[in-house]
Formats: sequence, structure tokens, C-alpha cells
Amino acid sequence: MNSQAETLAPRNILEAIRMMRPELRKSDRKVADIVLADPQRILNATVAETAEIAEVSQPTVIRFCTAIGCDGFQDFKIRLAQSLVLGTPATQSAIANDDTPDEVAAKIFDYTMTSLDWARHKLDMAQVNEAVALILSARSLQIFGFGASAIVAQDFQQKFPLLGLPCNATMDSHQQLMAASMMQPGDVAVAISNTGETLSIVELARLAREQGAKVIAISGSNQTALANYSDVLINVETLENTDLFTPTTSRIAALVAVDIISTLVARRLDRVESQRLVRMKRYLSQMRKNEMF
Repeated sequence: MNSQAETLAPRNILEAIRMMRPELRKSDRKVADIVLADPQRILNATVAETAEIAEVSQPTVIRFCTAIGCDGFQDFKIRLAQSLVLGTPATQSAIANDDTPDEVAAKIFDYTMTSLDWARHKLDMAQVNEAVALILSARSLQIFGFGASAIVAQDFQQKFPLLGLPCNATMDSHQQLMAASMMQPGDVAVAISNTGETLSIVELARLAREQGAKVIAISGSNQTALANYSDVLINVETLENTDLFTPTTSRIAALVAVDIISTLVARRLDRVESQRLVRMKRYLSQMRKNEMF
């Protein structure tokens, strides 16, 4: 099994096929095409039936399964079934001008669920645990993000003061620069950028490290400029593309990553901090009830 197949095998098999298709043999691509065109039909087909639909030999079908990282046809069908449960692959979730409102809603749900599953399998929990450890020992947190990542930064900032950690997520670029330049050893900066190439975010991470602070990067790839200035890199890879009507799955996945981090931090708080958190939640609940009248 080649290295790319080994890397893709644990993920959504339909997305693995989509990504590997250009590198497959011509006859294997014929199998790939009929799987992507109608995965439900292939799920219920035998090897012989799949070969007939694709107009290839049965050994070609088996070879295709091996090429995409599966241990035979049955393993392929198991992974195909799992992919269909998670939702339609991104290749079939593109929104067309003639789609009905129901079709648009279904495609966005399917695309989002598929992309979140992709991010889930890519997430390195060792890096997440390192980030949690840094946050628990931090003197203060500075959260940096622009655009869609700024929304994630604000969500991050909203959670962590509740856990007893001084936290700031200013949206003004000048104030961000001032905050990064004033950081000290013991502080932690969280730099959020899906591309990992936003120059201002990379510069803020560099400046924070230069002052002695630790940097946690939340990015959609581990091969970016931002990675060069991070102590911990949380890779939240999604199936994001630049299509006008594609849902912003990178932001959704990053918000989930923030939920994971904040939950793990909360679970490790001491008894006094935990009691304060419970008390705060009770106050908020009482305020909501009062607002109803």
C-alpha cells in the first residue's frame, strides 16, 4: 500500500477517492468514477456487478480497492457505508443554481458533516493536550484572529475568563500589535488562521515568541508560515474551498476545536475554580429567567 493510501484510509473513503483519482491507473479511474457518481448503488453491488458497471475486469476492482488503501472489496464497502452515514462527499455537495431550498439545506448539512469528520481524524490529541497544559499554566492569554478566524478568537475569549484565566481577543490590528509586543514569559498567545499564511497573524505570533511568550497555533495545515512560530500546532484540516456558496467549514471545525480545548481545561480545574464556574452558570441561568418577564 502506498504512503498516500495509508494516510487517506482512515478518513472518509469518498474524499480519499476524490483526492487520489488523478494518480490512479486509467482502468482504476473508471471504478473511481462510478463510485463517486452513485456510491449507494456500489454499496449494494458485488465485485462482479461493480466490474460490469465500470466496464472493467473483477481483478481491476480489487486492485482499485487496494490502491485507495482498503484491504479488499469488503473492507472498501464497510468504509463506503461509513462515509455515506456521515454524508455526501464534497464532490457531490456543490450547490447548483437550480437546487431547491431543501436540496441546498441537505447539501450544506452533508458537506459540513463530512468535513467535520475529516477534521476529527486529522486532529492530533497530543498537540491538544500540550495546548491545554500551556493554558493551565499561563499567566494570561492573548487571542489573535482576522476575518472568519476573528469569530473563533471571540468565542475563545468568551470561554476562558469563565475558567479564571485572564484572556483578551481584541479585533483592532493596532491593539493586537501592542498586545503581542507587551507579552512576557508565562503568557500564552493563541494565533488562529485557517491558511496559516495571513501575514499579520504570522507577525503577531513571531512577535509574541520574541517577547518570551508561548504560542499555540490553530490552523488548517501543519505546513505553513505560522507553524514556524508556534510551540504547539493544532491542525484543524477541513475540506474548505473558495466556492461562493460553500459553507465555512473551517470556522465550524475551529469552533469545535476551541470547545474541546476549553472543556479539557475546565475538567482539570481545582475544586475552588470548579465551584466558581458552577456559581457563575447559576447566575446566568437566573438572569435569563428574569429577562423573560
